[in-house]
Amino acid sequence: MFEDRLAELGIALPGPFPPHDPLDAVVLHRGTARTSGQLPRDAAGNVRTGILGSEITPGAGAECAALCVLNALSVLREALGSLDAIDRILTMTVFIACAPNFVEQPAVADGASKVLDSIFGLAGRHSRSAIGVAALPRGASVEIELTVGLKDA
Repeated sequence: MFEDRLAELGIALPGPFPPHDPLDAVVLHRGTARTSGQLPRDAAGNVRTGILGSEITPGAGAECAALCVLNALSVLREALGSLDAIDRILTMTVFIACAPNFVEQPAVADGASKVLDSIFGLAGRHSRSAIGVAALPRGASVEIELTVGLKDA
């Protein structure tokens, strides 16, 4: 179902790029799965960097957010065996490295929300927080955490 949709859309997931020890990329607990923060890494593992509002545009930030959520799906696929184990997307937290006067965090986060909508349809609708921060790991422009509900086994 969702794996087929990825193929229909021509989306190849980057990664997975697991975090360093002692962290887990995904924690499974009582019917949910939650990812560690995922950076905007391309297929080669390079992180897209920059500060929104001073170095990069909201459009470029939205592309970074889309890449982050694809990386989150990549670690979920590895942990679950297939994205088809997902019942629905529950919540997404988006951290955006930005200048103090930047107020377009929702526009940046929309890049990731649109990806989830295109892959999961109604099951991709989620709650979301878009939070501006001074800096992110490795100079990343965006970092995303994703929590999903799992299908009954």
